[in-house]
Amino acid sequence: MQIAQVRIARPTNQLDEVVRFYCEGLGLRKIGSFEGHAGYDGVMIGLPGFDYHLEFTQHVNGSPCPAPTKDNLLVFYLPNLEAIKEMTNRLNAMGYKSVLPENPYWSELGITFEDPDGWRMVLMNSNGIHG
Repeated sequence: MQIAQVRIARPTNQLDEVVRFYCEGLGLRKIGSFEGHAGYDGVMIGLPGFDYHLEFTQHVNGSPCPAPTKDNLLVFYLPNLEAIKEMTNRLNAMGYKSVLPENPYWSELGITFEDPDGWRMVLMNSNGIHG
């Protein structure tokens, strides 16, 4: 099966703050956006040169999106510990503090944060899985 692209999308009521968290805090980049599409505004955020990205949307009438359990995670595998420290420092300066993960595995090599909507994200000091 050939897949051209993967997008993970979710709504928010705090579009600007969520974009700031992922772009300014983590260093991801805005790769696209739209406004007024059937009442929706949206921003796509990704890593340069990769065919997967995040999309956050907000509807003119509101887009509530309560966070799921504390073990629903977006995990970024980063082999460079200094990069994790830099991201952690930026997030801390923006007012975001790390949280304890529900599963202690994520504390062994990672640090967990909640984005503005309460969705959890892990910066994992690992090369990840390569299949």
